[in-house]
Amino acid sequence: MSLEQTSSEKPLKGRIAVVAGATRGAGRGIAVMLGEAGATVYVTGRSTRSLRSDMDRPETIEDTAEQVTAAGGLGIPVKVDHTAADEVRALFERIRREQNGRLDLLVNDVWGGDPLTQWGAKFWEHSLDDGLTMQQRAVQSHRAVAALAADPNVAAMSGQALSTWQLYREYGFTDADGSQPDWGAYFEKHVLGAAPEEQA
Repeated sequence: MSLEQTSSEKPLKGRIAVVAGATRGAGRGIAVMLGEAGATVYVTGRSTRSLRSDMDRPETIEDTAEQVTAAGGLGIPVKVDHTAADEVRALFERIRREQNGRLDLLVNDVWGGDPLTQWGAKFWEHSLDDGLTMQQRAVQSHRAVAALAADPNVAAMSGQALSTWQLYREYGFTDADGSQPDWGAYFEKHVLGAAPEEQA
């Protein structure tokens, strides 16, 4: 994704961010885009080069932090299990010490539910324990973020649930390949079975 620079080359220079669950996927993309905009990003997750999470994926928080720095920001990897209150407390205490109490942006992209999901099974056939673990990881603990954070009028967006496809129309950013994926239109067309204009 490429952030359209508006007011300055690095609109988030000097800003401090935490991206929880930045090991891979959308969390990694958000962290890197914040880095491209100049932010200092605390990259958190459970997978490190020395110890993988129970998902046993090869991506690590160190990899993401290096990508944040390469993009123009400062990536700081911190191993945190966001379901462990003491680890979360230690993270924010560290940020308080290192950044003089400053934290401008918190993004929660924690998931960790892939190995717990029974794809194709009916809801009532799922494991209750696995379901409760997913709730704990994804809800209890919880790429357009860089564009939104750089908006001087960001307060006008408060109190809303915002989607990337709404925000790219507002800010004009694109994905890494230059496209602007519209998941909302895709959902309406392919899941609900009608093109967006037929839904109106």
